[in-house]
Amino acid sequence: QVQLVEPGGGLVQAGGSLRPPCAVSGSFFSISAMGWYRQTPGKQSEMVSTLTAGGRITNADSVKGRFTISRNNAKNTVYLQMNTLKPEDTAVYYCTATIIVRGMDNYWGQGTQVTVSS
Repeated sequence: QVQLVEPGGGLVQAGGSLRPPCAVSGSFFSISAMGWYRQTPGKQSEMVSTLTAGGRITNADSVKGRFTISRNNAKNTVYLQMNTLKPEDTAVYYCTATIIVRGMDNYWGQGTQVTVSS
């Protein structure tokens, strides 16, 4: 069974940094795109950053210049380097991956809370 595991986000002061990982476990053929979304109460889920297997990156305007997505294919892990964090970055962050098992499907992590204090 394929799972995306997010060990944890954290609490940080404004201006600080976090680098949450998300690891894919289980049996699968290959991983295509990986990415991060976030959600705050009362708001729609927002795409934060995505990275295709070919290396194409798409970032939300709100995080450009501050957040960097990367992946370690040997470890089946995607990272989100978050710098210069702001209180408005506070949200539950979800990683996602498009994975080929028998067919191609999207999988989601359980979500990790990131809290930025002012």
